[in-house]
Amino acid sequence: MDLELSGRTALVTGASKGIGRGIARALAAEGCRVLLAARDTAALEALAQEMGGGARAIPADLSRQAELERVAAEVEDLDILVNNAGAIPAGNLLDVDDARWRAAWDLKVFGYIGLSRALYPALKASGGVIVNIIGSAGERMSPDYIAGSTGNAALMAFTRSLAIGSGKDGIRVVGINPGPVATDRNEVLLRARAAAELGDAGRWQELQAGMPFGRAATVEEIASAAVFLASRRSSYTSGTILTINGAPAG
Repeated sequence: MDLELSGRTALVTGASKGIGRGIARALAAEGCRVLLAARDTAALEALAQEMGGGARAIPADLSRQAELERVAAEVEDLDILVNNAGAIPAGNLLDVDDARWRAAWDLKVFGYIGLSRALYPALKASGGVIVNIIGSAGERMSPDYIAGSTGNAALMAFTRSLAIGSGKDGIRVVGINPGPVATDRNEVLLRARAAAELGDAGRWQELQAGMPFGRAATVEEIASAAVFLASRRSSYTSGTILTINGAPAG
């Protein structure tokens, strides 16, 4: 299937690793010119060189308003914005102090909102798409991931609310809620859980046996969905949040 993405320009945040890197590669494979934003300059430049095709690294800390505005100013024509940067710490209400909670939300929650606002005129000019990579904790809430559950729920509401109004400007807004994905960060979390529950961090892979299909999702599975939602093949999809979690029980 031709997704009709060749020649389009996409900005992917959090592109230096994990899901962001996977989405950037998938967009480039479809012929997009990809702009890569994250804090890790070396990783971004290596990825841009690997991808070719006009890919460009834009190192930035998107938790800072000035940096966010600088990135937006460097983007001229834009068809696709993939908001993906951010990692919110685990912990209950008493574990996550105010400083850590705010720092995490500055990057993920307010980063998504601020970059969408800053790039809205460019996306309006192109009839573009915003793809928000959120997380299934906004649906399956946990007191032990309270900052993440609350932040993801807020971004779900942001995605749907923005989509209601942006259609008049020709902009689609969609979201993806991944469950566990086989990334380096997911391994770190599973190792911590294995240490707590099994007494051995090295047994982290055993915890995947209880997941749907006995494994976490692959980065490529999430990236393929994101690319399809960003494409003209999905041109009547807006305000939709796609959950990709293998349909766990309970």
